[in-house]
Amino acid sequence: MDGLPFTKMHGLGNDFVVVDGRAMPAALSPAQYRAVGDRRRGVGYDQFLTILPARNGGAAYMAIHNPDGSEAQACGNGTRCVASLLMREAGTAEVAIETVAGRLVCTDAGDGRVTVDMGPARLGWDEIPLAPAEDGAEADTLSFEIPGAEAFGPATAVNIGNPHAVFFVPDAEAVELAAVGPGIEHSPVFPERANIEFVTVLAPDRLRMRVWERGAGITQACGSGACATLVAAARRGLTGRRATVVLDGGPLEIWWRPDGHVEMTGPVATSFAGILDADLLAV
Repeated sequence: MDGLPFTKMHGLGNDFVVVDGRAMPAALSPAQYRAVGDRRRGVGYDQFLTILPARNGGAAYMAIHNPDGSEAQACGNGTRCVASLLMREAGTAEVAIETVAGRLVCTDAGDGRVTVDMGPARLGWDEIPLAPAEDGAEADTLSFEIPGAEAFGPATAVNIGNPHAVFFVPDAEAVELAAVGPGIEHSPVFPERANIEFVTVLAPDRLRMRVWERGAGITQACGSGACATLVAAARRGLTGRRATVVLDGGPLEIWWRPDGHVEMTGPVATSFAGILDADLLAV
């Protein structure tokens, strides 16, 4: 493969390598995704986003890969970044992006911000998915214990395109994410692994969240995680259905609409553009 043009973007520090694969081959191997994701020898990213031709009438299809080479189903901040590129390209204030998780409608919210409808929050144990109890009973997604993580209390599970487990703790800043995140992500409770959020309620309309992302580790922000956090908090009676979720990289505005869909609004930014050298991809 020759050099591959890319754009480096981020939403609140949640950073992405974005490649336009609509006019040229852009599919990489797992080893190539890992090479590009190396922050010392490659470019580094939280997710690798490939813009592909639309399949069902949207503006484009977006493929999402993690730094470990695995594929992700949803990426809220990345969707907002790609939406900003596509809206600028088309001269429109709205765009629909197709993903594995479904069709996501994005709109220009002004002042460099983009709103994305992340679709409905899925709450059933088999939609997360969670492993059934030993007796075959359905797991309770509102409040359940994860073996090895009992010190954090019960978790609440939400699927926002991908699985999330949300813990409400007195001080999210005190949690050693690097130490506890991997074990919870890979718990047998989660057949497809999970993103892990630790959350402190600051006010009825303000939450502090830190995240360990499935396949990526600690990130500055996670859009689908912020959505899952608001849904979990509302289900637990800790907030209403609209709140600001403060991540390491900054705040996102989240609204769990009456129709069950979750909207997220936040800023997007372009850092630089470049070319992935053929030598980097020769792995």
